[in-house]
Amino acid sequence: MSAKAKTRTKATAKVKVKKKKKKIIPQQAQVHVRASYNNTVVNITDREGNVIIQGSAGTAGFKGTRKSTPYAATVAAERVARDAVGLGVKSVDVLVKGPGFGRESAIRAIKSAGLKITSISDVTPIPHNGCRPKKKRRV
Repeated sequence: MSAKAKTRTKATAKVKVKKKKKKIIPQQAQVHVRASYNNTVVNITDREGNVIIQGSAGTAGFKGTRKSTPYAATVAAERVARDAVGLGVKSVDVLVKGPGFGRESAIRAIKSAGLKITSISDVTPIPHNGCRPKKKRRV
């Protein structure tokens, strides 16, 4: 390409700048704590389920088997709750899912960060009849 062609493309290119929409953060929110055996994920959403803030033990800096500890869940939940308080969230409903070790410690961390907990509910999926069993073995 010649020097003229380069300058021509720079002069004709226009950049459009979009204004960011300001998020409206409600004072009442929901905290979804998903505690698996390997990690603990904490999401703070509005009533409709739109995510405001999220975090996990992995994003808090823990790796490997240390992600599954109650301490890692505490650190992750406290970080997310502090950010939510900074945005203006005052009270939360806590929904806990999964069998992991970070369930109770995450709830304690949310409370200590300054959020008022209005309700705690366990939403772990439980099979009513389960999977179809294997066919009977023929010998």
